[in-house]
Amino acid sequence: MTVTLSPRALMSLLVNGPKATDVLHTALDLGLLDALEAGPVRLDALATRFEVLPLRLYKFLDCIESLGLLTRDEPDDDIGATSYRAVAGLRDAVNAVVGPDATERDRDRYPWRQLHGRLAESLRGEVSIDDGFAWPPKTAEQTAEFERSMALGLGPAIETVRRHSDRLWSDRHRLLDVGGGDGTLAAHILDTAPNLRADVYNLPAVAPLVAATRDARGHADRLGFVGGDFFVEPLPGGYDALSFVRVLHDWPNAVARELVQQAYAALEPGGLILICEEFRTPDRLAMQFFWSYFLIGVDSSVSRLREADFYTKLLTEVGFQDVAVLPGTWELVIAYKPLQPGRV
Repeated sequence: MTVTLSPRALMSLLVNGPKATDVLHTALDLGLLDALEAGPVRLDALATRFEVLPLRLYKFLDCIESLGLLTRDEPDDDIGATSYRAVAGLRDAVNAVVGPDATERDRDRYPWRQLHGRLAESLRGEVSIDDGFAWPPKTAEQTAEFERSMALGLGPAIETVRRHSDRLWSDRHRLLDVGGGDGTLAAHILDTAPNLRADVYNLPAVAPLVAATRDARGHADRLGFVGGDFFVEPLPGGYDALSFVRVLHDWPNAVARELVQQAYAALEPGGLILICEEFRTPDRLAMQFFWSYFLIGVDSSVSRLREADFYTKLLTEVGFQDVAVLPGTWELVIAYKPLQPGRV
């Protein structure tokens, strides 16, 4: 089988090569590769057999899948029921290329010392990086730092939203950007949508950050803030557009469904919903690998990359119509609430 990678995907794989080696060496040492080649085998069975934490194992196997070395079948929201099978000959190939002494030999070459070479310990819960990764943020300082870091990664979303600005906003008047960080994305949207007003919906602690963005970007009368917690109260109504950008992938499937249902209830008839995040695609396998590798030792986050199909099906099931996937650096999934919606 021949796999053709784009230049971006190839460069990402090269950069993450040491981490990939670490993952495969760990899977070999644990005996996981033998179990996976004999698959399909369920995640809960693997976790029990190898005495590791299921959620961490899910992310670990996500890394191997992103390299094209596993097939995955995830039938429902229970990650324990997810089954995996390795490509034929994987165990022998890893043994031949990585070798039994590679992790110890190369341990000091890498900066990821908390996990690199210690993934087996991490899978058993003996090593974590939660101490340096606060999720959800618990203090104003952690919140500000988190939102600043998220804003730095919005480039692909900003580019794609700009590309489709006329289609998205020409007939829209009020946008609610749910979990919209410090307002960076909303400000960029307003730059190209002169008839639109946008409100960022986020935890109250984020209000000063949005105010600073509003002042810096010159949208004093058009960029607002609504404080709230979508786990405690419904999303506010009165909007004809609502966006989830890099939000839904942070939560389990059931929570993502609940948020989409809240959006349906909150939107005006004919309202637009927009979902944008890193989706699973062949071109983004390296990004999937990096994200899964980073999160192996983070129990406080269940973040996972999903296929765009997950959202197109979910939107249809909830009652949205005219579901579409718009192209871009990150694709946009959009849909509309019917003008005369039925009951959800």
